Amino acid sequence: MPRGRRRREGGGGGGQQLVLSRFFGAAGSGGEQGAARQTASELGTKRRTSTESNEPCEKKTKARQITLEDVCNPLKTQDKKEPQKSEKPRICLQTLDRLREFCSDSDQPCNRVREDSFREKESPNLEKCPSITGRSSQLKNTLPSCDTSPKVAQKEELRCDLSQFSASLKSYENTQNTSDTNLNKRTKSIYTPLELQFIEMKKQYKDAVLCVECGYKYRFFGEDAEIAAKELNIYCHQDHNFMTASIPSHRLFVHVRRLVAKGYKVGVIKQMETAALKAAGENKSSLFSRKLTALYTKSTLIGEDVNPLLKLDDSVDVEEVTTDVPDNYLLCICENGENLKDRKKGDTVIGIMAIQPTTGEVIFDSFRDGASRLELESRVLRLQPVEIILPSSLSDQSEKLINSITSMRLRDDRIRIERMENLHFEYSHAFQLITDFYAKEVPDTTGPQKLSVILSLDKPVICSLAAVIAYLKEFNLERMLYNPSNFKRLSSETEYMTINGTTMKNLEILQNQTDMKTKGSLLWVLDHTKTSFGRRRLKKWVTQPLMKSSEINARLDAVSEILLSESSVFGQIRNLLCKLPDIERGLCSVFHKKCSTQEFFLIVSTLSRLDLEIQALVPVIHSHVKTPLLQNALLEIPELLSPVKHYLKILNEEAAKTGDKTQLFKDLTDFPVIRKRKEEILDVLSKIQLHLLDIRKQIKNPSAEYVTVSGQEFMIEVKNSHKSSVPSDWVMVSSTKAVSRFHSPFIIENYRHLNQLREQLVLDCSAEWLNFLDHFSEHYHPVSKAIGHLATVDCLFSLAQVAKQGDYCRPTVQDNRQEIIIKNGRHPVIDVLLGEQDQYVPNTTNLSGDGERVMIITGPNMGGKSSYIKQVALITVMAQIGSYVPAEESTIGVVDGIFTRDHMKLQLGIVFSAKNKRIQNSCYEIF
Repeated sequence: MPRGRRRREGGGGGGQQLVLSRFFGAAGSGGEQGAARQTASELGTKRRTSTESNEPCEKKTKARQITLEDVCNPLKTQDKKEPQKSEKPRICLQTLDRLREFCSDSDQPCNRVREDSFREKESPNLEKCPSITGRSSQLKNTLPSCDTSPKVAQKEELRCDLSQFSASLKSYENTQNTSDTNLNKRTKSIYTPLELQFIEMKKQYKDAVLCVECGYKYRFFGEDAEIAAKELNIYCHQDHNFMTASIPSHRLFVHVRRLVAKGYKVGVIKQMETAALKAAGENKSSLFSRKLTALYTKSTLIGEDVNPLLKLDDSVDVEEVTTDVPDNYLLCICENGENLKDRKKGDTVIGIMAIQPTTGEVIFDSFRDGASRLELESRVLRLQPVEIILPSSLSDQSEKLINSITSMRLRDDRIRIERMENLHFEYSHAFQLITDFYAKEVPDTTGPQKLSVILSLDKPVICSLAAVIAYLKEFNLERMLYNPSNFKRLSSETEYMTINGTTMKNLEILQNQTDMKTKGSLLWVLDHTKTSFGRRRLKKWVTQPLMKSSEINARLDAVSEILLSESSVFGQIRNLLCKLPDIERGLCSVFHKKCSTQEFFLIVSTLSRLDLEIQALVPVIHSHVKTPLLQNALLEIPELLSPVKHYLKILNEEAAKTGDKTQLFKDLTDFPVIRKRKEEILDVLSKIQLHLLDIRKQIKNPSAEYVTVSGQEFMIEVKNSHKSSVPSDWVMVSSTKAVSRFHSPFIIENYRHLNQLREQLVLDCSAEWLNFLDHFSEHYHPVSKAIGHLATVDCLFSLAQVAKQGDYCRPTVQDNRQEIIIKNGRHPVIDVLLGEQDQYVPNTTNLSGDGERVMIITGPNMGGKSSYIKQVALITVMAQIGSYVPAEESTIGVVDGIFTRDHMKLQLGIVFSAKNKRIQNSCYEIF
């Protein structure tokens, strides 16, 4: 007879009653047993009929419910006379043991177990139903019968209501909230403490890829791991509840920069475990707590984790590090479409705020733009931002422009778009935020004055500034906005030539139109700079040609002197610029208090060296450098850099290079907190050393000394043959076959106190380090001005290098002349690309207000018409930058603006300004 069934020995006919297995007896007596037998008999009859008629038997039948008494009371009697033939048990023994834990006697409440562990191991064949509360004796559910066919029985799965075996869940839920939150609902497994920390961090920074420090590596989890695997070409695999990938800790800056270059926001989470916390008796979870220490995007790539200047060594492939772009502007755009009529036309007033966090430059502008958004396009192309902040809803015309600009960028050089709620761009909200920022958060007492300067700006600019403040606070970079006097307006018609976005693209001033790279552009031809900050300054010169002939000629005079002078002082100055780190970005990192000790020492030592070397050249500069632009720039540098030497003297070079902040400062007179903490440490160390005399007496070894093994200090080493001399209250720390090492109670107590003091010293030194950087930041503006002078000198040397090329001449630039005369001019870019092949035919141009005002260029396709027209425009731009031009002779009147139209059908318009009268000269290409 199959297991799970037995014949009734008493009266009542030959009916059979279903039982779960041989471990469980029949249901209780009385009416409940009768009802159970009746139900089982009926169900068995129905199933036999279905089997005999060859009808398919359903696998999922009505859920069978079992009473607690049926499960918990084993069989009291078994038929020993008949052989027992049983079916395969339908519930495993482990599950039955779990079920018994939920059962109770009729007079006692049920014992509760952890629901989480039960759910993990419950049989998949058990169906969950609504929970039933109450005592087991009150449950009157019956056990239905099983069919008698062994084949059918093997196909069916037993499902029972687990909730009937549990007591009331109310008190359980109150005590198991933590366990429920730690349960992964998908995999039914418990989250690890590390995974829980990651989940909490991810809730706060949903849009960031998080790198979590775990010992000697950084790990990614979940979707972040899949992104890292895709973008960094590393392995990703399942671990516990998440996909995970990892990178070595010493390669963090390489991989962070690669992710940032691809447009991601990256967060670095570091482990905060300390010996002081352990000694203080904190709970275990806090010992391994982690916190986000830095966030990075393309515009906010500042900090010791991502600075390649200090971490590039022979083990690092330089090509793996993303090449720095000359500028990394963060641009915020705000539209003011209050006028319904203008909004329907597509016209609007736009305010922009551009910030370069790595250099501290702040630019703003406000302008009216039409439906074509030409003004906005020209400013975006001029700034070339790496990140744009936009409101959640923007006009269709602006959206179309932004999409077209971002789609042109390469995948690894794409512009990152950050969307913010429209609330941040509303004037009322912006006014309140800016008022609080400058009235309360700005540290000095000039906050109200600065606030009045800000509120005098146009409304769209104020709204853009408010959004930028809210955004930069997330990165702790809002300090650069404290001083509005450093804000500069981008568009100034009286200072710089007008070059709109279409002209920049058609003339290929910053990048070519083939692959959008710098090579093949005017900037590429002129860029012979030696420093990163000089390259950024030259880019501004190229996009903003001057309109004052005095300033243009001052640059030309300086370039001519460098080119023609035979003095060695210019060679010495040029050598000073070679192999300089990016001290402009380094200085800004110091200003934001995000630099490491290595970076600070590198920047300060470089500035101090420049100060000394230029100071030594001052007499020669006075006698040999004649042009005011060069002389003033070089002579002001030593005075501006004079405060730097004081900070260099304070630092301990060896400690600064290793990053040891506890030994960083030579003289602790100005750091009383550190001095006091070190005195406390010395006091504890002296007590431990005095205790050594007592130890020698106790173990009767006058030559005993403290030993340090595997980081454990102040251990007393005793030979195993002399262990009997060791006091019983000493604690053995480690042992070998020959010796054993112990800590005395005095050592244990004082060693714990010593570790606490050491950890506190690290915290104190970190706090003093930040104060030290804050004090140095008081000299930020004069030092930044000195770096600006160095950038100007670098640009002048670069233009002088361009002038050394063959057949370049100095242009004549005058205000009172409305003419463009170029004799045998050449296209500057094609001239460089062709080199010495001499395949480009020079061309002469003669345009003037009194003479020839219009030129019509005709000829076959690919005949050089576009190149000739571009040549005239580029030579004009070069002349007003202050550069020599590729021609035998050139005379240029100051030009207000250059305009072009279609790239395929190029039209060039040049606008002069002469007193109050405008004369327009144009070159047209006609097919």
